[in-house]
Amino acid sequence: MTSKQRAFLRSMANTMDVILYVGKDGIGENLIKQADDALEAREIIKGTVQPECPLSAKEALQTLCETLGAEPIQFIGRRFVMYRPSRKDPRIVLE
Repeated sequence: MTSKQRAFLRSMANTMDVILYVGKDGIGENLIKQADDALEAREIIKGTVQPECPLSAKEALQTLCETLGAEPIQFIGRRFVMYRPSRKDPRIVLE
């Protein structure tokens, strides 16, 4: 992924609401399923790491991206953004 594509996705994520929350239990089976479903439906999602979570945003993003085959877009503070094109109906077109 080029820096131009990453910048385009970051700009899309600016207006998005957080839909994925990593809590005190860390990354479990339910969270992975929820993230997978959200990526298939939206292609780009924003998540946050709750204060009681043992993982940092960077660690959570890396783990989720490796597990789901997604691209890490950014992490700032406790928030992170990841992208994966939809397998059935890709809607976001990257140059």
